[in-house]
Amino acid sequence: MMIKDHWLTLARRVPSTHYNERPEGVTPRLLVIHNISLPPGEFGGPYIDQLFTGALCAEEHPYFAQIAALRVAAHCLIRRDGEIVQYVSFDKRAWHAGQSSYNGIENCNDFSIGIELEGTDELPYTAEQYRALTAITQSLIETYALEEENITGHCDIAPGRKTDPGPSFDWDYFHSLIASH
Repeated sequence: MMIKDHWLTLARRVPSTHYNERPEGVTPRLLVIHNISLPPGEFGGPYIDQLFTGALCAEEHPYFAQIAALRVAAHCLIRRDGEIVQYVSFDKRAWHAGQSSYNGIENCNDFSIGIELEGTDELPYTAEQYRALTAITQSLIETYALEEENITGHCDIAPGRKTDPGPSFDWDYFHSLIASH
């Protein structure tokens, strides 16, 4: 997998407007792993794309009324079957982390890349998702000199506020996949 002009060459592009410029001179140095399912616990469908592009209809599902107005987007989503969707180019500041801190530095969106896994805190992620996440991570390491120790969960940068990717994410397995490439 390659990155060209800050976009993954093999990802489906669904451009979002939920981003802005990174602070001057700041490049990505942190990878934040999230999870999402819309409606909660349900997979597939157009709703994540719609949320990340500001097109989610509040009337589609009772849960959507509370999130339809949010202006959020991760850089990428990895669906259950391993499909990769990219919403924001990696050189831009996607709005994925919210109020956050990593190693004492606030506003993680400024210096991070956010990748959503279609899933929940409780259900295991698929082998296809781990393979796709590993491929993206390797590309980020090669392109942006991202260091493996600067990969974390949303729960770690927003403790008490966020729980994803949850206890179902197998960090040891993921790190072994990175090490084997």
